[in-house]
Amino acid sequence: MTFLQPSILWALPLILLPVIIHLLNRLRHRPRAWAAMQFLLAANRSSTSHARLRQWLILLFRTLAVLALILFVARPLSGGWLGWALSPAPDAIVILLDRSPSMEADSATGDGTKREQALKLLAGAARQFEDSSHLILIENALREPQQIAGADALGRLSTTGPSDAAADIPAMLQTAFQWLVDNQAGASEIWIASDLQASNWRPEDDRWASMIAQLDALPQPVRVRLLAFNENGSANAMVSLSELTRRTKGSAAELDLAFDIRRDDSSSETVPVTVSVDGKTSQVETLLEGQSVRWRQRVDAPSDSTGGWGSVSLPDDGNGSDNTAYFVYGSDTAFAATVVSSDDRNARFLRFAASTRDKEGFVPAKLASPNEAASAVWESDSLLVWQAPLPKGDVADRVRTFVEEGGVAVFFPTADDDAVQFQGMGWGALDAADGEDVFGISIWEENEGPLANTDEGLRLPVDEFAAIQRRRIKGGSAVLAAFEDETPFLTRRSLGRGRIYFCGSLPTPEWSSLGDGFVLVPILRRALAEGGRRLNRDSILACGELNAVDRTKPWTLVDSDQPKDILSQAGVYRHGDRLVAVNRPESENEPTVMEADTATGLFGELPVRLWEETGQREDRLQGEIWRLILCAMLVFLMIEAVLILPATETSELAKEAART
Repeated sequence: MTFLQPSILWALPLILLPVIIHLLNRLRHRPRAWAAMQFLLAANRSSTSHARLRQWLILLFRTLAVLALILFVARPLSGGWLGWALSPAPDAIVILLDRSPSMEADSATGDGTKREQALKLLAGAARQFEDSSHLILIENALREPQQIAGADALGRLSTTGPSDAAADIPAMLQTAFQWLVDNQAGASEIWIASDLQASNWRPEDDRWASMIAQLDALPQPVRVRLLAFNENGSANAMVSLSELTRRTKGSAAELDLAFDIRRDDSSSETVPVTVSVDGKTSQVETLLEGQSVRWRQRVDAPSDSTGGWGSVSLPDDGNGSDNTAYFVYGSDTAFAATVVSSDDRNARFLRFAASTRDKEGFVPAKLASPNEAASAVWESDSLLVWQAPLPKGDVADRVRTFVEEGGVAVFFPTADDDAVQFQGMGWGALDAADGEDVFGISIWEENEGPLANTDEGLRLPVDEFAAIQRRRIKGGSAVLAAFEDETPFLTRRSLGRGRIYFCGSLPTPEWSSLGDGFVLVPILRRALAEGGRRLNRDSILACGELNAVDRTKPWTLVDSDQPKDILSQAGVYRHGDRLVAVNRPESENEPTVMEADTATGLFGELPVRLWEETGQREDRLQGEIWRLILCAMLVFLMIEAVLILPATETSELAKEAART
């Protein structure tokens, strides 16, 4: 509970007035012996305990009436997540609004999207403070502090509308901290409205510890109030671009598209998928099985065109912001790979499996030793194959940048133990099969990834793979294939726009049958195509990735007649001859949501109050409750009035005593 007039609370000692008056009143009357009074005392002796109880109740309700009067004048505020005991209105309220694509999902209450519901609740709460507190808005797309004139303006701002940019909660907190320091604000509160998507909160980020320490060290008190929309609404499906290749065959050209479709539901369902290329649309009935499917489609492209654009869309569902993925294409895509290996025999297998073809024929992958990795040229590559001790130092930074730009790195083990880790992943113990036994693969991802079924629906013969030796894979990541004892064989982790794969065996005969090619070749060939996003990194961007120079350029929207902002909304934009497709970031496709206790735990010793939206809850975040206090005071006075009425039995005795 908070108060708009907290200074009135200094009058709380006045609740003792009824007690003081009662005591003074008793001192005022001196006992005197009187014959008739002796009869009354004898008659009333049997009900003495009841009389004392009634006197105490009268005193109690008089005290409560005075307390209610004081609270009424202090204008109390209360409700839900903003209930806070006896606290004054803060000098500044900094609102951190997560308006990332996941916040466009239907709210659990069914009252619009999570973002719309958050704005209603925030506006209702801020309305009580707009005359006494500074209201500051920081949203995830631009992260620029904006002072709000009034609570009602919160829902009308363009910066509170839908956005396709991911949220970075630690960075938003850093912006809030900097505003508090620059403006020398007094006692402040930080209100956060979010769906607790883990990729936006980044709970493992090192910035959390330093940020909370900085906020805790401020001379003014800072409190956090979290509005969590972490409950699921309607069923949802999302689509994202995985691969894009343009190839010319004779006089014709075609686009080879691969999209990842993720759903909440795992049942089989036929869904109409709309494909648009250069403004021409077509619809394909697609059978979706399971929660994750890689959908491939080949479409004709103008053979004489140097570039164009298109999109793939799903039907409307519980979140309309993730139903469309945009792309642009140019001339034929030429993939290339570099193999970094410390072993010549393994290098030959890997180099052949990662080879490509061009107009002149077979093109083997480039080869580099670990010592040459720092200077090897892979600017035009889409795939990096690493079979050597894991990179560290400057080389590790270079590999990380390669992947973050959209490239793919596939790591294979070495015969020697390696304690180094790359992006939290590394190699564990070496296992060798006993006698004539082998390690076979029993589980693998058939719907998407390097081992997915072919376009014709045929399974790869992964179950025929046999390993004599393997290395265990350490670090959290998605398992795409596992041995019969559930030890991972192939794992994947996203990094920026690209991906990292770890494969637990080698292609030489003393290790496994990878050298036969039926598993190794699909892994590397598909990784080549997947890493093609790196070659298009200047034309296919994640929302919010536009560099400082391009942000100042005038961009024209191509895919729609409705106005859009390239800084915060997905679509296809043109500047001069350059076409750019902007999509929501890959991180927004990760559905993991944190527990509320995990989110509040990130704030350490800072005071934090949680309000979770549920489908049954209909109260506002906060509001004045003076009407309730006033009604309570009237009730207390009425009860006190009833209690002070003379008892019927006592009145009769008094009359009889008067007659005698």
